[in-house]
Amino acid sequence: MPSANGPLFASCLHGFASTGLQNLRDQMPRLQCRQVRAIILFAMGTHRFRPFAAGALTLTLLAPVSGFGWGSEGHRIVNKLAASNLPPDVPAFLRSQAAIDEIEYLGPEPDRWRSRAEPELSAAQAPEHFIDLEPADALGPLPRNRLDFEALVFAHNQRPEKIGLQPWETVEVWQRLKAALREYRRLAADKSVGKSANQGDLRSVEQVAIFYAGWLGHYVGDGSQPLHTTINYDGWVLKDNPNGFSTAHGIHWRFEGPFVAANITAADVNKKMAEPKIISGDILDAYVAYLRHSATLIDSVYAFDKAGAFENGGTPQSREFTAERLAAGASELRDLIYTAWVESAKPVPDRN
Repeated sequence: MPSANGPLFASCLHGFASTGLQNLRDQMPRLQCRQVRAIILFAMGTHRFRPFAAGALTLTLLAPVSGFGWGSEGHRIVNKLAASNLPPDVPAFLRSQAAIDEIEYLGPEPDRWRSRAEPELSAAQAPEHFIDLEPADALGPLPRNRLDFEALVFAHNQRPEKIGLQPWETVEVWQRLKAALREYRRLAADKSVGKSANQGDLRSVEQVAIFYAGWLGHYVGDGSQPLHTTINYDGWVLKDNPNGFSTAHGIHWRFEGPFVAANITAADVNKKMAEPKIISGDILDAYVAYLRHSATLIDSVYAFDKAGAFENGGTPQSREFTAERLAAGASELRDLIYTAWVESAKPVPDRN
């Protein structure tokens, strides 16, 4: 059973007593399945909660899996446009129509791993889709690698999965892509001089690189969605709320899911993309800066939602805003792939 000291569990349980199933439904997107089951079991054994338990059990079995990231449509747009706009000096295999189609398909792939059928996988990789910058920054400068950050969080009696691991996962997948492209360079060079390497290896490493590029795109797309950078991820939770933003759940999926699917096309997004560039300096620092820019737009998302601008067709301004955010994700992904290709030509540093 979740710790009785866990704030989400306590909040859910308190609301369960007062409002029944609706509170549990609202909390489910951030609760793991085992936590929901524990709440139900606790309720079934407690006289006060028992009347709600049977209905709650039905809810957990029948409720649809909530959307994550940009939803399938948004993630596919980000990946498709990134792959379609790679500079011509990127290898032809990454710019082929077959690669573009595969990278597009892979845009939603990590969300397909968030199923109740694979609870361990879902629990382990769920924190890789977001980072709540407010509690992360309260701990001090972000460490260089995931394990050091996790150690820092544990040292402050907190849990990494509650804060999120988005920037580290993104950089780790980017480094996988860079390593694959370095191997591609080696095998392509061997083939050009007639070395007797297994000729099938070159095709295999191309497929690996395409997969990593598509996988990377999911997290980069998540990072362009402002609500993936904040504790106010699905309803305003800070006590300081001078603009009277909604505290109710639903804004997250309303913005990134149905609104995008109904109103935003790849053509809308493509015309807002930035010019291609090689990312200079440290990749983690550059990516965290990208996340921090997304975080400056949290209030804009809430203001649009407060005005009803994510309902139905929204407004010209809300459609422009959403297309710009998707374009930021597509541009960042394209530039990360391009930078991985350029960086893959550099020699591997010697061990110290």
